[in-house]
Amino acid sequence: MIKDMSGSKKAGDHPVADAAWPARGAGAARRKDGMGRAGVLLIVCLFTLPFMALLFGGRAGALAVWQNAAKLPVMGGGLLNVSRQSAAGADELFGGLLSPGSDRRACLSRYQSPHYYKHSPYAPSPHLLRKLRDYEARHSRCAPGTRPYAKSVDHLRSGGSSSKEDAECNYVVWIPYNGLGNRMLSLLSTFLYALLTDRVLLVHSTDDFTGLFCEPFPGANATWVLPPDFPVADMSWLGVGSNQSYGNLLDGKKIADDPAKATAQSVPPYVYLHLAHDLRRSDRLFYCNDDQLVLAKVNWLLVQNDFYFVPALYDMAEFEAELRKLFPAKESVAHLLGRYLFHPSNSVWGMITRYYHTYMAQAEERIGVQIRMFSWATIPVDDMYGQIMACSRQEHILPDVVDGDAAASSSHVHGGSKSKAILIASLQADYYDRIKSTYYEHAAKGGGMVGVFQPSHEERQIMGQRPHNQKALAEIYLLSFSDVLLTTGASTFGYMSSSLAGLRPTMLMVPEDGKVPEPPCVRAVSMEPCFHMMPDVECRGKAVNKEELSRHVKECEDVGKGIKWIKGIKLFD
Repeated sequence: MIKDMSGSKKAGDHPVADAAWPARGAGAARRKDGMGRAGVLLIVCLFTLPFMALLFGGRAGALAVWQNAAKLPVMGGGLLNVSRQSAAGADELFGGLLSPGSDRRACLSRYQSPHYYKHSPYAPSPHLLRKLRDYEARHSRCAPGTRPYAKSVDHLRSGGSSSKEDAECNYVVWIPYNGLGNRMLSLLSTFLYALLTDRVLLVHSTDDFTGLFCEPFPGANATWVLPPDFPVADMSWLGVGSNQSYGNLLDGKKIADDPAKATAQSVPPYVYLHLAHDLRRSDRLFYCNDDQLVLAKVNWLLVQNDFYFVPALYDMAEFEAELRKLFPAKESVAHLLGRYLFHPSNSVWGMITRYYHTYMAQAEERIGVQIRMFSWATIPVDDMYGQIMACSRQEHILPDVVDGDAAASSSHVHGGSKSKAILIASLQADYYDRIKSTYYEHAAKGGGMVGVFQPSHEERQIMGQRPHNQKALAEIYLLSFSDVLLTTGASTFGYMSSSLAGLRPTMLMVPEDGKVPEPPCVRAVSMEPCFHMMPDVECRGKAVNKEELSRHVKECEDVGKGIKWIKGIKLFD
């Protein structure tokens, strides 16, 4: 086994989901006989149950509905077929983005999720479709269990240089790090890098990452999971100080920095790319064109990263032209690749759909609200709630309320307004309690029923536990099924939700100096996530296009995504 223990394990944060998800199984039963009048009555009751329990039962009533939700036979049954998203006849392959023929039972979300998304603003380009089909063929040839993979691993295990046989299959191994939003954006970026460099993406699947997603690539043996006998040991402990990091190899002159001098025989059998938030200047040379030409000769690249680095790829001469052909609309990258790559596992998909059909499906409009309080930008709960409501009034997100006699008359008028479900995603329960109380104590302007729901409120972040990551993933997808989104600036959790949704969200500005920002929020001009780390490096040969990156940075700042370009600050979801 090859070990590199010179790096140090890093700690991070991620938001996780809460306590009582509806239990599995009970909601899946379906009656085979006709529904009759009793069935019609049942549907009417079920339509109003979540809203009535919320409005008249307070928190205790809402929790009772939550805990009993799995007992409702309709959850896995007939209402799925009458919901408006199923009736819409969604394109199950997202315009050819997904390949047909995968086992539907092995991954239910792959073909069911298109029926839940409300927006699909961009079709994949023909060039992207060809690139994905080519990648799938390459992955099938080179995946674990194939002869090329075995030969590449043998060369790696022996410590020898790459051979001509290795040239057929080059690999990039993604190592999970930090919160779930960070991980998803990092993995998506790494997959795009694999597409651009004709590599095969493999995932070092730690225990807390296992069981979250289906295998994304078609083919019975086309796994993306790196086998446990991979010869580089303790990969999760790789870090900025690791001997095999690209920066340290350059500093120690153990790899050529000139592409004319680097050969497949002269480079190491593997290189670790430390691209996380604490990368050093020499690590940042990854973003230089000449360094990419050197790395192209390395058979195995191991990557650890915790942010979205696609904007930097656009500004490298090696990739720029290809990226513009793949994604004519720049803001479509995370949207299209997210829908291609991420398909929740059957266990997570069950959590998502049970909750959705119990609380959200019957509403005519769904409003997702994601609230994240960063440790480096905190304000009192009262102030944060005030910011949320000020933003809602400014951008007309949550339903307006009426007082007094107007409320009494309005409560009897439902025809003129849509019923609305508000989904709150937050570590804290305070915002849910306050927003729920608002619609309990006041009628919505124009009538119409309003339900307020929160799947979880962990109160604190918990790392390294699979069940919490499963519930966090479920919340990301529930948010992505919204008609309208309000997210928190600089939150990768929010970035991932809006990218999957295909929405330009309204974003809460991040507080500065302990004060509520003014304005409280702005509408994003792009659904693309922000790049949280400027390369800030002088490249040999052609430099990074700093003008283009500066435009991206200013765009992120201007739309209120709260980015602070301060070295050492940790921007997590």
